Amino acid sequence: MSTETQDGEDDLKERVVNFLRRNFPQIQMHGGSAAIRDLDRESGEVTILLGGACSGCGISPMTIQAIKTRMVKEIPEINEVHADTGMDGDGMGGESRGGSPSFPGDTTEDREDDQGPQAPF
Repeated sequence: MSTETQDGEDDLKERVVNFLRRNFPQIQMHGGSAAIRDLDRESGEVTILLGGACSGCGISPMTIQAIKTRMVKEIPEINEVHADTGMDGDGMGGESRGGSPSFPGDTTEDREDDQGPQAPF
């Protein structure tokens, strides 16, 4: 990997971290954490792991949906966001297998265009 590529990845990683801090300060304020588990600059995919108080939190599915929706809009290099609280014991939960958080009343047919409920922040 060239130094230029490494610098680009470091810059992108820093922008993702800053995005999370700026847009979701309540994660840390409520005892949670958000960490980049994987960042693939070529594909534009990033995997975020929410931990601490986020694991088992009732609004973490809304937080995940808000992160997914807003990050691709605000960071042009990011095309897809995978995020999870790691609650199913494998360290990444359902999102690592391509799932999405579900909400009462959700139907799978409408999921592609549905941006989900808006988070309360």
